[in-house]
Amino acid sequence: MTAASNVKIRSKKRSRKRFRPFKLLLRIAAWAAAFAVFWSAYLLWIINSYELPKPLPKADAAIVLGAALWNNQPSPGLRERLDYGLKLYKQGSVKHLILSGGHDHNGSTISEAEGMRNYLVARGVPKDRLVLENDARSTYENLLFSKPLAKKYGWKSLVIVTHDYHAPRAADIAKYLGYTKTKVLGFKSQVLSVAKNQTREVLAFTKWELDSILLRAGLQPPDKPF
Repeated sequence: MTAASNVKIRSKKRSRKRFRPFKLLLRIAAWAAAFAVFWSAYLLWIINSYELPKPLPKADAAIVLGAALWNNQPSPGLRERLDYGLKLYKQGSVKHLILSGGHDHNGSTISEAEGMRNYLVARGVPKDRLVLENDARSTYENLLFSKPLAKKYGWKSLVIVTHDYHAPRAADIAKYLGYTKTKVLGFKSQVLSVAKNQTREVLAFTKWELDSILLRAGLQPPDKPF
């Protein structure tokens, strides 16, 4: 074997060694992409498999999950949730409403819960039928902070009011927080973008799953005791 041949062989070996990490990175990226597609499809299946309980259950109170205020007024999506809670109240399915939502820092000067109360009082709901939870900034906090309020008033059966795309995550969080005798009532929106909200919900659901792992492992403390 000539010296030139030896040089070529050594050069090929060095090229192969340099190429191996690149191939490994490509494989990792391909597996990660495949997992992301599978996970997203799985969550979309969960979100779209939700069905509203029939018949609608009666409960001591409904927890209406907050959403954005626009200039201190409920946004269109939040109005839908409030109108659904109002319907439950008027038909006698619930006797009280827990309105959950803190300050969303988008220019409003009142909490989401205060804006929700103002909307419902203007539509005939007595103030003594409304309990405000003014601190929550997420679905987890909505349910974490609402639970002791229900306990304070002795309300044992509850329903959670939200949109259908949000219902599976809300149900999973409620289960984690130890809610019993509780159903999630999720309805289809007439004003929100289905594609936009389902895409955002996939990301939010993924974050919740990661958070729940950290919470169960004791690596992420709850904001307040359950």
